[in-house]
Amino acid sequence: MTRRDLAALAGGLLVSTRAVAQTETQPLTRAIPTSGERIPAVGLGTAYVFDENNEATRSKADAIVQTLIKNGGRLIDTASTYGDAESVLGQVTASAGLRDELFLATKLESPDARELKRSLARLKTASVDLLQLHNVRSKQQSLERFREWKKQGLCRYVGITSTFRRDYPAVEAVLEREKPDFVQIDYSLDNRGAEKTILPLAAEIRAGVLTALPYGNGRLFKAVHGKELPDWARVFANSWGQFFLKYLLGDSRVTAVIPGTSDPSHMTDNAGAMRGPLPDPDQRRRMIEFADSL
Repeated sequence: MTRRDLAALAGGLLVSTRAVAQTETQPLTRAIPTSGERIPAVGLGTAYVFDENNEATRSKADAIVQTLIKNGGRLIDTASTYGDAESVLGQVTASAGLRDELFLATKLESPDARELKRSLARLKTASVDLLQLHNVRSKQQSLERFREWKKQGLCRYVGITSTFRRDYPAVEAVLEREKPDFVQIDYSLDNRGAEKTILPLAAEIRAGVLTALPYGNGRLFKAVHGKELPDWARVFANSWGQFFLKYLLGDSRVTAVIPGTSDPSHMTDNAGAMRGPLPDPDQRRRMIEFADSL
């Protein structure tokens, strides 16, 4: 056996060992700070994914939800403004009897009881796990009505969201005053603004963090198109998707990442980020240097 053969065998064994670790280890969960309840650290976002309520979309949604659960996931995030996504999810989860297996989150544009009633009807559920005020824009926005709905059992947690950096000051003000259970913010390896103020404040007030747009709205995949995963990253990631997600999960303040997909194989790969080692601080710094060089 030549040196090249030995190297190939060693590399194959390493890949095999990583593959076993990714499938046989327990999926990573994180505690919701206000309750201690643990949820899987990789979920599913539905923006632009299940917009149309037709047979083809429902079939895709059913395959994705089943794959999420099969791979240890529970969290699905949607919104009243995501086209027909709530209706698609409601039909898929109700017909398969999956509601109790999911941590279901949705968003309202305002504290409007009619909007909430419509969302619950679409989702075919009496309550959701997380109810969020979508796209906070004003420092004066209140969660009082959301907390009332929480007391009434219409949701178990309340939160706020934003994917616009210009609105971070409003998000910070509402976070600090209202102290929601969750904040959902745009955060990716090439968009690290949330690390400066949102994540520290969320930790201070004990709010869980969901990361929207964890792939930079597709920018990261475009940047690495045709490139091989660096050897130094293969100790914790088996794909570019896992590389990008594990950068976020390497920050313990992040409760869960919620990448969107309509491809079951991508859902399986995303869920793989819940298994195996996470990058340590030195590796995360190297990941930043790599991303900044693209």
